[in-house]
Amino acid sequence: MLRCTRKHHFSKARSNHLKGFGSEGSSGAAGIGSSKVFVGVLKEAHLVFSADPTDGFTNVPLTEWNFQLQKPYDKPLSQRYSYKNGVRRLWVYSDDKPLKPTSNTLPRTEIRIRGDDYSSGVWQFEGHGFVPNGTSAVSIIQIHGAAKGATTLQLRVYNGDIKYYRYDVVTRDVYDKWIRYNVIHNVDEGKVFVFINGIQKFEVKDQGPGDLYFKCGVYANINASFYMESRWKGIKIYKK
Repeated sequence: MLRCTRKHHFSKARSNHLKGFGSEGSSGAAGIGSSKVFVGVLKEAHLVFSADPTDGFTNVPLTEWNFQLQKPYDKPLSQRYSYKNGVRRLWVYSDDKPLKPTSNTLPRTEIRIRGDDYSSGVWQFEGHGFVPNGTSAVSIIQIHGAAKGATTLQLRVYNGDIKYYRYDVVTRDVYDKWIRYNVIHNVDEGKVFVFINGIQKFEVKDQGPGDLYFKCGVYANINASFYMESRWKGIKIYKK
């Protein structure tokens, strides 16, 4: 699917310059000058075409079974997760327990996409995410698994910005708005691409092969805010 975005920036002065262009009685010099202005305006009234990140992919059907919930081991699911009107809300506190009594990991409430683990090919996560103001130092999307380390990708929120782990800024100002996230992992070429609202914002080499799967929600990091929350709708998985 191709999207077409028109950008028109006609000032009043430039519109006046165009009056009479090509009309009877205009001099050759005036025609040349007007033609230069006309070309300049056309450059500003351009068409921008771009492909949707899901083009060429096949949708992988999901059922509720595919949405495996991970939460603090001592809390009922209803105290850290809700699913209402198509929106999955996940929250956690920085002093919550880990996933298991034997785990030394930080608190989380996450959806682990199960049944669609992968180790080759090209796979994609899509979801519309909402992060309320105040949630910070928390992973909201992960590709779990790598040749070394636990993850291939973490998209973290720091003071309203999305970062690749705690390093590169992927996009800014995400608080209190629904944003479409698309993460593509080309395992065979060793690359990961991140799209924000359909526009590619980031590309990085992956962390090598492994048993790979997607996650979303909230997973605390060092210096996380006391309360962390993200909401999700329209979660889909695609592959090639």
